[in-house]
Amino acid sequence: MEIGLSHYLAVAAVLFTLGLFGIFLNRRNVIVILMSVELMLLAVNINLVSFSAFLQDLTGQIFAMFVLTVAAAEAAIGLAILVVFYRNRASIEVDDVSNMKG
Repeated sequence: MEIGLSHYLAVAAVLFTLGLFGIFLNRRNVIVILMSVELMLLAVNINLVSFSAFLQDLTGQIFAMFVLTVAAAEAAIGLAILVVFYRNRASIEVDDVSNMKG
């Protein structure tokens, strides 16, 4: 049995679905929402790399590197904002964050 493109796409679909469920079902903790976004970006990267290998083209792998860069920046900035918010409010619940609308 050979691992083909459909296997990679199935794994990516499962990861993306878990990320969606993590965002929509968890409305209390911002860290879990950020982790769910990272899971969705990982699923996109799996799709990009698998199609790149299937089509024998490096473009998908280059885009995957850009997605990894954006994901790292998003995680660093998001966690820095959460640390500052936690120091001010002593909570990281989504309801408290949405009350800060100016």
